[in-house]
Amino acid sequence: MNHFAAISQFDGSRRAAGQMARVEDTRAAAEDFRLFTLGQPKVRYYQSFDLVKVPYPTRYGFRNAFSRERFVEFMHIVNRVFVVQFDTSDGLKTLLVSPSDHERNGETPFFRRLQDKAPKAIEPLIAKRYTTVPEIVASIGLQPEDIDYITYDHLHTQDVRRWLGTDDEPAIFPNAKLLIMQREVDCALDLNPYQADWYCPNGLTGIAEEKIIQLQGDTMIGDGLALLHTPGHTEGNHSIVVHTDEGLWVTSENGISVDSYAPELSTAAGVAKYAKTIGTEVIINANTLENSIDQYISMVQEKTIAGPSKRDARYPNIFPSSEMTPFWAFPGTTPSFYVGEAVHGGLVLP
Repeated sequence: MNHFAAISQFDGSRRAAGQMARVEDTRAAAEDFRLFTLGQPKVRYYQSFDLVKVPYPTRYGFRNAFSRERFVEFMHIVNRVFVVQFDTSDGLKTLLVSPSDHERNGETPFFRRLQDKAPKAIEPLIAKRYTTVPEIVASIGLQPEDIDYITYDHLHTQDVRRWLGTDDEPAIFPNAKLLIMQREVDCALDLNPYQADWYCPNGLTGIAEEKIIQLQGDTMIGDGLALLHTPGHTEGNHSIVVHTDEGLWVTSENGISVDSYAPELSTAAGVAKYAKTIGTEVIINANTLENSIDQYISMVQEKTIAGPSKRDARYPNIFPSSEMTPFWAFPGTTPSFYVGEAVHGGLVLP
């Protein structure tokens, strides 16, 4: 697209021979990128909306850090959609970040097994559906035709066929195009069994080629909005960086809580002790473990770009796309810092 621009700050930042040298080279590049982005215009509008709350294994969310003494197998994570409007040389654009089709995402093999095993009587403990993406779009006064782009930090659990349309069904968002790293598309179309357990079957099948914009790397999408390739959780994972009145929000699922990026402060069971014991500054989201070395680097990159939160400067301004949320039935999974929601600027209606 004419208004896309390549970002060069991170070129070569992961090429050092030593692993911690790569971390520090990337941290330095992230500091440069943060200062550059803070000097650029902000997006016009940014708002988060809760979509669905689902169970997620603690052994994945906090890898080995969650205390085994609690015998708590699951935490709850809330999946959200973010509506972003931003200026470009081609005019104002509207983006949906993480618009999960949770009515279809349940067919992801891992969650399908979980639902099939659970007694109906405890189904409310398994998942809670708040609303749907089309309902959110309508509630703020937008029409389906107003959506220009959708994006996901990665394609775990995602089925985008209804949003973009196929030969067999019309698109709910007829003008929307998917922004995704080419590496993520390549992997999603040729999965090994461990990865396939977390991808919705046929989630991209039948979508017209021109509906998917495959990015080659770090890209400035428009004023105040960047997509950065942050591999680790998946090979094609990217982070969404948005410049708002609250600073730079950074969104991905490399970590499932702000606690994941400041584990020394965490109130989740065992996490702070674990972080101190092994000397780590982040706790990775580890359901697939595609590349934990890169994921560690990516999380340091994300927290450095985000900078300190205006809500509590001890924590980075991270807004996880799936955020651990407290629940009485899962003791020990209360985070020390919970973002919850954010709204900035004003929506521009066509």
